[in-house]
Amino acid sequence: MLSLSLPELGLYLFALFLLFITPGPVWVALIARALKGGFSGAWPLALGVAIGDICWPVLALLSLGQIVSLHGDILFWLRYLAVAVFVIMGIGLYFAPVQKLEANSRLTGEGAFAGFLAGLAVIIGNPKAMLFYIGILPGFFDVSKITAADITVIALSSALVPFAGNLGLGVLVGRARRLISSIHMRKRLNQASGIVLILVGVVILSAV
Repeated sequence: MLSLSLPELGLYLFALFLLFITPGPVWVALIARALKGGFSGAWPLALGVAIGDICWPVLALLSLGQIVSLHGDILFWLRYLAVAVFVIMGIGLYFAPVQKLEANSRLTGEGAFAGFLAGLAVIIGNPKAMLFYIGILPGFFDVSKITAADITVIALSSALVPFAGNLGLGVLVGRARRLISSIHMRKRLNQASGIVLILVGVVILSAV
């Protein structure tokens, strides 16, 4: 049975979208593969990323469940941690210098399986992702009431939003290439995303 509310899930999906549109290693690898092999080169990487995007929030929620069961009062402070994470991310994005992005050659190997493994490596190879989810999830959901159905919905949402975005990016690689190669455009995108992430933090704070 679900304990999540639609406003909670909607705000979380919006935050995931903001995180997706911020250019990073996945964007670089996806565009590099799409430029070499078209959409058929991009979708396996997007699928590999999606698998990792399912794993980390599940592990984070299970860890949070254990923490809250042992220290129930910590949930209050975890919500403030979520606010801090978004505000710090937003400020960091707004003022971050924008540099030329280059794809690692190991992420652009030939073949669908190589692309899948590359996408999996980008996500699974970053254990900080679980700490990131531990930091933000209490800001959106009451993890003390989380159920198996809730975990499934959150994990699938965490994967489907970037997966859909990555597939779209693969299809529109020509336009995306111009965007990601323009330092000015990426700077503006980072600043806009940073401002909205700070606002998400404010919304979470108002609900604490």
